[in-house]
Amino acid sequence: MHMLTIGAFARASRLSAKALRLYDELDLLRPARVDPDTGYRYYTTGQLEQARLVAWLRRLGMPLARIREVCALDPAAAATEIRAYWARVEAETAVRRDLAAFLVDQLSQTPEMSRKDTTMLELRYSAHSDRGRVRPENQDTAYAGGRLLAVADGFGPAGAPASSAAVEALRFLDTEEVPAGDVLNLLDDAVRGANDAVRDAADGAGDAGTTLTALVWTGSRLALAHIGDSRAYLLRDGALFLITHDHTVVQSMIDEGRLTAEEAVAHPQRALLLKALPGATPPNAELRLHDAQPGDRYLLCSDGLSTVVPEPRIRALLTKTPSPADTVLALVAEANGAGGPDNVSCVVADLVEK
Repeated sequence: MHMLTIGAFARASRLSAKALRLYDELDLLRPARVDPDTGYRYYTTGQLEQARLVAWLRRLGMPLARIREVCALDPAAAATEIRAYWARVEAETAVRRDLAAFLVDQLSQTPEMSRKDTTMLELRYSAHSDRGRVRPENQDTAYAGGRLLAVADGFGPAGAPASSAAVEALRFLDTEEVPAGDVLNLLDDAVRGANDAVRDAADGAGDAGTTLTALVWTGSRLALAHIGDSRAYLLRDGALFLITHDHTVVQSMIDEGRLTAEEAVAHPQRALLLKALPGATPPNAELRLHDAQPGDRYLLCSDGLSTVVPEPRIRALLTKTPSPADTVLALVAEANGAGGPDNVSCVVADLVEK
């Protein structure tokens, strides 16, 4: 068997000798032989493929512990794991990109420009929640105010108190003027408070909890907090955009390429959540900033709407129904007309010039 010194192997694999020594210590890439007298490491040419894989994964930014897991898999499973890792990196990068764009814009504005932004637009809004046609009680909570929009979808024996507690914990945001530069920190704190409030409301019922999707209006931008599978949509210039990502088992399978969107519709685990309140401390909520434009229309809804009413129909109702109050009633009626298998809650808010 042809053996390579650590220096020759480092050149062939494009890894440094220092990196190879570290990977040996971490049991990530062991040398084929270690001289018992000198401690010098030797490698075989057959180890080059794994070494190059490690080098490529490090260039992706994958943590060493995760690389060890990937290297232990067969090629097909390793490919799936890499795809899932990169999907999460892209999602995290999108959040950081939005924050960077906000900071650049915020720091580039003069005080006069900032004051102008805060007086240009206001929210016109409405909220409605309905038991649906099948469920014995309504465990959803919907709220709309001049600064706060929120939908929570409770589940389990204490689902109704859980969803109510989550929204109530955010209500203070509707009365306080929130500077755009501080809104994400304030919203993060509010979600932590909601997590504690939901835990108290669940009162020891381990299978009780709620989703939470909320938007906070600063006067110039909207800040999103999202955990679970309730949704937020933006209707802009006639196009409908989903601005949240479902935290479900099925959505993670779609992200990893193991399931198509069409297959997900009938999947038996389509309602199984990966994230909800109460959860970890701090809760792993999605936080993001959105720029606002006059004429934007936002929809927040529980999955009682999104799972039974197709997006083209949602877009049509949002487009043709002028007032938020009429729109939420039309959306709820559409869900109930499709059988109303779940509670359905909607919040619609328009950004209009003052």
